[in-house]
Amino acid sequence: MAKRTISQARAVTVRASEGASRKVVSDPCQDMFRRFLWEITSINVHLDQIRDFWAQNLGVTGPQWMILMAVSDLDQGRGVPVKDVSAALRVDPSFVTTQSKMLEKMSLLKRTSSREDARVVLMSLSEKARKHAADLSAKQELFSKFIFSEFNEATVKDILGKLSLLENRLEKAALKLSADL
Repeated sequence: MAKRTISQARAVTVRASEGASRKVVSDPCQDMFRRFLWEITSINVHLDQIRDFWAQNLGVTGPQWMILMAVSDLDQGRGVPVKDVSAALRVDPSFVTTQSKMLEKMSLLKRTSSREDARVVLMSLSEKARKHAADLSAKQELFSKFIFSEFNEATVKDILGKLSLLENRLEKAALKLSADL
């Protein structure tokens, strides 16, 4: 028996009121959107598995790993405010605060008060975290090359641009949906 895709399964058979069967014809735009959602969901599952692998390697949780990566990417040498990390990860600042305190206890993160505003906590990677990141960088580089081996730089830039556009559109759609409710 041939394996059906999600979009093929969408055209389901339903019982009409008089007992006969009929095919539900689905909207091609809706089918495309559903396929898009399934593809993104599948990609997200794989990204979570990869994230969890890197996190386990360091002895932290997946979300803690993401906090460390956000700090690493955002830090310009002065530390990164909690609100910037929470915005990058799209999580509540209290979550980042709680997790960053745990990471500090594990000697993976440094937390200091801002000189300009003592209420602002600035985070930066500890020497221990930097050393671990340096040890992993060769593995991560090979991993990245494997993932993008079939794409040239222009294609990757095009994909990233389209993903950014989709993210923006989905954010607006979510706001519109919540406003309509």
